Amino acid sequence: MAKRPTIVDLAREAGVSVATVDRVLNARHPVRKQTALRVYEAANAIGYHAAGRVERRANPDQPRYQLGFVLRKPAQHFYQDFAREIEAAVNASEAFHGTSLIEFVPSHVPGDLITRLQELGSHCHAIAMVAPDHPTITAAVEELKAKGIPVFSLLSDFAAGVREGYVGLNNRKVGRTAAWMFSKAAKRQGKVAVFVVSERYQANELREIGFRSYFRESAPMFDVFDIPMSLETRRITYEATLDVIQSEPELVGFYVAGGGMEGAISAIREEGKDRDIVAIVNEITPESRAALADGVITMALATPLRRLCRELMTLMAQAIETGCATTPGQTFLPFDIYLPENI
Repeated sequence: MAKRPTIVDLAREAGVSVATVDRVLNARHPVRKQTALRVYEAANAIGYHAAGRVERRANPDQPRYQLGFVLRKPAQHFYQDFAREIEAAVNASEAFHGTSLIEFVPSHVPGDLITRLQELGSHCHAIAMVAPDHPTITAAVEELKAKGIPVFSLLSDFAAGVREGYVGLNNRKVGRTAAWMFSKAAKRQGKVAVFVVSERYQANELREIGFRSYFRESAPMFDVFDIPMSLETRRITYEATLDVIQSEPELVGFYVAGGGMEGAISAIREEGKDRDIVAIVNEITPESRAALADGVITMALATPLRRLCRELMTLMAQAIETGCATTPGQTFLPFDIYLPENI
């Protein structure tokens, strides 16, 4: 593993003393702008971890923005990674000096999300959040828009026509891609189970629509059926997967269109490995990566979080500087495909 660059490495690369680098990093004493820029360029060149802080010292006249983010389950690896990428993108922005306020809301109740949204709206210049498409959330977003505070939807769209923009995947294409791989990987015809969660998360709905539409058009020999669930939890998905494996002799496999994939992976490890079950999930985490390596799942379709966060910083800065758009937009990112041979 490569050694992390130190302040000594940075000073050597910039051709200045360690004391000068310390002054740039911590603003202890004035430093000429030319010197600060040289340190910044060196920090970028060697991959110094605090390059964003160096850049802010080198460009003190940049605007300062406070940005709010509402994510979902704090215990999940995916959302932990998401939060880290958000912080890194805010710190690395070359267009502004930013502070990130990240809130996790594990609750599925719209009122809980609205409370966090309103709290962030009282002291943030712009907000981005993961939320269901619910009328009360749309109303809250509209109130913030009237105050000049843009709100972006992440991963799953909501408040269409009101929110500033959507940043995420084209989820209908995600579902169709999952179905295409399923039809190629399955060793026999039979029943295909798709997990359905009715929580108003548009991403889940669009993935299911895309998944089903592909089979109707191109692979009608497979019978797609629903596994309804009220919540995307590990335990509920585990129990539902076990039940289907044990009760459906014609089962070919699963598509987990929403969350809870960890439970499905556990159930397939226990009961499904000897039945040539095809299993496709969304997002790459330590558990899905291990399941790919072990042959438990066939494919994971993942959001490029680093690219998403960098794109989001640009869009948030533009919205703050120019005002809320009259025509809200959509930014679709290409999704990553993980297979056992490329993890």
